[in-house]
Amino acid sequence: MEYLGIDLSCAVGSLRHGKFPDKDCLLPLISKLLGYAIVAASTTVKVPQILKILQHKSVRGLSMISFELEAVGYTIALGYCLHKGIPFSAYGELLFLLIQALVLVAVIYYYSQPVGTKTWIRALLYCALAPTILAGQIEPLLFEALYASQHAIFLFARIPQIWKNFSNKSTGELSFLTCFMNVGGSMVRVFTSIQENAPKSVLMGSVISVATNFTILSQIILYQRPPASKEKKMK
Repeated sequence: MEYLGIDLSCAVGSLRHGKFPDKDCLLPLISKLLGYAIVAASTTVKVPQILKILQHKSVRGLSMISFELEAVGYTIALGYCLHKGIPFSAYGELLFLLIQALVLVAVIYYYSQPVGTKTWIRALLYCALAPTILAGQIEPLLFEALYASQHAIFLFARIPQIWKNFSNKSTGELSFLTCFMNVGGSMVRVFTSIQENAPKSVLMGSVISVATNFTILSQIILYQRPPASKEKKMK
């Protein structure tokens, strides 16, 4: 009994006999279900951030280079998965995250007018190289190196934003909900990577993602606390 690549026969068989599925049966099932849950949740994970910028018409406190690097990382990861023919359930969230990341970068550009020459050069370079990466038209050795570098890219995508938050003692227009979902998704990926015996590099990337996203979430909680109430007026 298999649906969408999920084998339910073990769990269903145990339940039919009035037994609760054992760990060896239950954990792989949970891992698969969580994998699909991540793909489903990824379709809206950056929407709160986009809506917050549009609502306030401001990108105050946002690091442009952080969001640009994030889009680059998603592009490399998605292109690699497409090229290797990996099942969609294992990487599907990358497609939706990339689309939202590009929309987010475009919105940040719009509200960061005037955009400098260096920014336009970076954007043009991305537009020129991204189709080649997504089509997998790269030397295999170079592609492997690019994929291996994605964890460093995502790490360096977070550092400028973390530093900007720390320097400003404010997280500006960062969305709590988006950051919260990023932390949750990263934690789930750590679990699924361990359960499915993913390569250590993949697990390391998920752990780094948890650490950096949790740092940003902590900064939002720390720096966006409501100001202390003023002293009560004398009666």
